[in-house]
Amino acid sequence: MRVLEWGGLDDAARDQLIGRGVTAIFDPQLRDSVGLIIDDVRENGDAAVIRALAKFDGCAVAQGGLRITEAEFASARGSVPAPVQEAIAEGIANVRAFNEELTREREWRVEIQPGLTVGEKSTAIASAGLFIPSGKGSFPSVLVQIGTPAVVAGVPEIAVVVPPLPGGAGEVDPAVLCAADQLGIRNIFRANGPAGVAALAFGTESIPKVRKVLGPGSPPVQAAQIACQQYGCHTQMLLGPSESLIIADDSADPRLLAADLLNEAEHGPDSASLLVTDSRSLAEATQLELAGQIAALPEPRRAYARAALGENGGAILVADLEEAALVANWYAPEHMQIVARDEEAVLAMIDHAGEILLGQQTPMSLANYVIGVPAALPTGAFARVTGGVTAETFLKKVSIAKADAGALERLSPAALALAEHEGFPAHAAALRARKSDS
Repeated sequence: MRVLEWGGLDDAARDQLIGRGVTAIFDPQLRDSVGLIIDDVRENGDAAVIRALAKFDGCAVAQGGLRITEAEFASARGSVPAPVQEAIAEGIANVRAFNEELTREREWRVEIQPGLTVGEKSTAIASAGLFIPSGKGSFPSVLVQIGTPAVVAGVPEIAVVVPPLPGGAGEVDPAVLCAADQLGIRNIFRANGPAGVAALAFGTESIPKVRKVLGPGSPPVQAAQIACQQYGCHTQMLLGPSESLIIADDSADPRLLAADLLNEAEHGPDSASLLVTDSRSLAEATQLELAGQIAALPEPRRAYARAALGENGGAILVADLEEAALVANWYAPEHMQIVARDEEAVLAMIDHAGEILLGQQTPMSLANYVIGVPAALPTGAFARVTGGVTAETFLKKVSIAKADAGALERLSPAALALAEHEGFPAHAAALRARKSDS
């Protein structure tokens, strides 16, 4: 783990830290190569998706073979161990409970002045497409985290694309199928990342067109989601390479700190993990713990962790916890943990993070799977402007208003003045017509 002093970092060094993963996603060469795949799918539908599977995943899929069959669902139910299926059910239950509480009030109205009532009604978006990654492992938890909120929101049409398992003949992760089965989602398709995103955005002979596509993934997957927005398909920015930041004072247990830093560090070579502390001795103790824990990891996770804590992250030494909060707000991490004597005081200083976990009894691995709070979270500093995937991600708000005769009379002069100032005679006439009727 490299150790950096915040006060000694120049702007270039700080930009290197915050640029984690984002530079790759917006790379012009990647954009162009992904654009070719998108254009192929837009023009050629299923044939292009099948072509991408052959080229990038090395598996041959027959025409009409993109949809997951009922036989594959049945096989998954029989092959996934019961403890894994029970863990999926636990995750779904808690994510469902969180999102049901979040969206309990779907409509509100209030009288803001005599005779004038305003409000909102939340309704589900028309359709959603979910991308579930597969390249570096099995990720049923991703479908739990982004599929459950869509179901709670009441999205009438949900489609899921999953890249096939590496080295297979087109099979997809059976644990993902078990999660879909428990959620009641049946539109599941095997498709390579960018091609699958494009198929959801445009629709093909097999895969339905949806209005919103989201899901975490590699830079090509994220680049595809961004590119498809120009065609009217909405996405959630930005669910890219994993990242975490832990603020800790000298009350923290360095053994647990090391374990939690490795939680997101093992995801991939573009992951990033940061320890922000005002205690040099804690950083040194954590460094010793990390050496043994990293050595115990299998490859390629060991190499991923070294990158995440080396060139992509490390420890940042700060003067005090106020400066630690400044660093955290600047970094706007996907996952954040606070380990301090006064966690609430530090929490009060944090404005920008995908999630904030308090204390060493709330590890990121618990939150990623079963706590129920969102684990599909913004990366690349997008936590400054957006949050994690919840049922609200799949809802849109419709405003409602009602004025009675008294409110109309009181408000009309102001509306008339603005209509005349802006040069809209029909606006003004609509108001005068009501005045003449009274």
